[in-house]
Amino acid sequence: MTTINAEKMSVLQVRELLNYQLEPKDIYFADLLSLEPLAELETEEIKQIKNDFQEYLLTEKVTEGLVKALTTFPLMRLAGFYRHPLKMSLEQNIAEIVIEDEETTISGRFDILAVNKGEEIAPENPFWTLIIETKNSWVAPRAGLPQLLTYAYNNLQHQKAVWGLVTNGELYQFVYLRSGEPFTYQLMPTISFIETEGSILLLQVLKAICQLQRS
Repeated sequence: MTTINAEKMSVLQVRELLNYQLEPKDIYFADLLSLEPLAELETEEIKQIKNDFQEYLLTEKVTEGLVKALTTFPLMRLAGFYRHPLKMSLEQNIAEIVIEDEETTISGRFDILAVNKGEEIAPENPFWTLIIETKNSWVAPRAGLPQLLTYAYNNLQHQKAVWGLVTNGELYQFVYLRSGEPFTYQLMPTISFIETEGSILLLQVLKAICQLQRS
């Protein structure tokens, strides 16, 4: 039995081993989410988060840990992910995925996961709301896509859909993953956090995903 770490896999490998298919239909956030205007205080807070991050970008490569500390965690707090019924988990190993036909086992460790404690499928299968894979500021966000697809695989066998997000702090790309035969994923338009309109849209999307769990 061969063991592969998801971090070392390509998108093509993941698609072939786990039977994923890219859904090519052009969709936008408004097709899946209800985006609401931000309050003035939220706009000011997101501006401060952006300014703090840009200060680091000017002088150094921002590591994965700093990307999370400077942008991802503050944004998720502002969007409401720290409040009941949602609960955050950090850097935990996934249940190993065994592909018997290929005599292959896939392992990995996700970065950030938000689960809905009020909608558990079973104690061993919490309802996943949003899974996030971060990269350092010099790496394209899409480099985290193989890990994202892999980590969502087991839970997509128990729930209809889950949102994913890959980011390097500057660029954010949401991924909408759905169960079925085969599993499908759709890549949403990339959002630039550095641009004013992009930073506002980013928080709107995060808030909308969060709100889905409270409706």
